[in-house]
Amino acid sequence: EQAVAVAGGIIGGILLLVLLGITAYLLWKKMCCLFSYEKLINPAKTTNANAIFQDQSNSEIQLKSTRSRSIPFIIPPTLHGRDWIHLTNEEQVQEDRDPCMNPQSGPRSSFHSLAGAYVVGTINPDLYKFPEDESETDFPDGNIGRLWFSIEYEQESERLLVSLIKVRKLQPPAESCSPFVKIYLLPDERSYLQSKTKRKTLNPHFDENFVFQVSSKMLLQRTLKFLVYHVDKQKKHHLLGQVIFPLKNETLTEDNKLVIWRDLEKENLEPPSEHGDIQFSLSYNDYLGRLTVVVLRARGLKLQEESPPVGVYVKVSLMNHNKLIKSKKTAALLGTPNPVYNETFSFKADQTELDTASLSLSVLQSNKGEKTLLLGRVVVGPFMYTRGKELEHWNEMISKPKELVKRWHALC
Repeated sequence: EQAVAVAGGIIGGILLLVLLGITAYLLWKKMCCLFSYEKLINPAKTTNANAIFQDQSNSEIQLKSTRSRSIPFIIPPTLHGRDWIHLTNEEQVQEDRDPCMNPQSGPRSSFHSLAGAYVVGTINPDLYKFPEDESETDFPDGNIGRLWFSIEYEQESERLLVSLIKVRKLQPPAESCSPFVKIYLLPDERSYLQSKTKRKTLNPHFDENFVFQVSSKMLLQRTLKFLVYHVDKQKKHHLLGQVIFPLKNETLTEDNKLVIWRDLEKENLEPPSEHGDIQFSLSYNDYLGRLTVVVLRARGLKLQEESPPVGVYVKVSLMNHNKLIKSKKTAALLGTPNPVYNETFSFKADQTELDTASLSLSVLQSNKGEKTLLLGRVVVGPFMYTRGKELEHWNEMISKPKELVKRWHALC
């Protein structure tokens, strides 16, 4: 029994010594890890991910060069040896720290606290930037400003909701600018809604809402008109530009709020001609052999008052010599002296025919029970009844292929 007791004591002593030795080794290794720094190197040149820095100053230089190109993506030391690719968002790993250690004074890198960490890749910050809105940056030459607004229509209450958002890059006649906006619902030009005046800014932000009462039957025949004014020190109003936006081609519902931007246009300050004026754009695609006409609007029309008017429309005819090739016409708008159409027509025309072709635009008024009345017309092109401005418009269209050339013309 004494021998067994002595043998048991010896074995127990040996096990205790082994346990103490293992504990001492683990504590020594932990202390070494706490005071070691891992080398953060470029992953493109890394062959050994467990390389360790011996010099802290070299670590700072390497961190600066790495940050200038990309952000290192590192693995904490507590995750070494783990299948880190399959970690879920719910797993949280906290680094072991010595509660008795005092934080270092002065500036320090956030990577100093990640002892034993190593680089597994980099993140390119440029990939996570929001793309720039082209409408905020792409302003063509000669631009006098750009206006943002939104529209929606409440079917049940028959209300058109217009939100005036902002205007950018205004070109005022003076250094300072105090803009405001008037909003019309054409063809009614007698009443309008007006925004607040923004003081001393070329980029006013309005965020104002306006309501127009209009039936669903009449909605598509209406046109929004925005006039942007500047108020000077003498309280005089100066028109900076306008936006004309027809509603006929828009799908307006409560669930479909349209946010739209348009460039400001200069108003034609010349008085209307005797029979009125019409504005349209011309474009020719020499590759496709297509002639495009965009009928924009008319003004100052002399409507016939003898009978109630039904509508006013524009008939566009392509002629070759005295021969009619093809005719197209716009929708008829209720009798107004300033209709807005904004309709596009395309004609097939070979380039060799442009020297003998012409376009005739006739403004017509239809009446109940009576024949159609001609309010005026204009012909552009090198043939028939073309005049100076009409011929210049045609030649400018040919000299600028695929570009819309817009002009006003007097009706006769």
